[in-house]
Amino acid sequence: MWLWSCAGAAALTMVVGFTAGGWVTGGTAAQQAETSTEAAVAQLAASICANRFLAAPDAQYQLTQLQEVDSWKQDSFIEEGGWVTFANMEHPVEGAADLCAEKVLAGNPVAPESGA
Repeated sequence: MWLWSCAGAAALTMVVGFTAGGWVTGGTAAQQAETSTEAAVAQLAASICANRFLAAPDAQYQLTQLQEVDSWKQDSFIEEGGWVTFANMEHPVEGAADLCAEKVLAGNPVAPESGA
């Protein structure tokens, strides 16, 4: 009886832990870490992109051009301008162009600091 009680308690603990307790497997944790890292890289690249965009000599002209482009093509405009392709990179940073366009159009190239 004692053995079955221990086995039942262990099974119940695992079910509750994985469903409501927030436990995850090693594979899921690695996937979540990778997704979080990619989002952070895109956010950083977007901030750099927006600063580069606004610091360009023809920034006002480029901003006017960006505003005239359809919203669903703005990321392509940013990518083609080279603002999200950095040194020694063949391709732009994934996901950064859309965020960059949003920052430039909002007039806030630098993300606000979190109050820690």
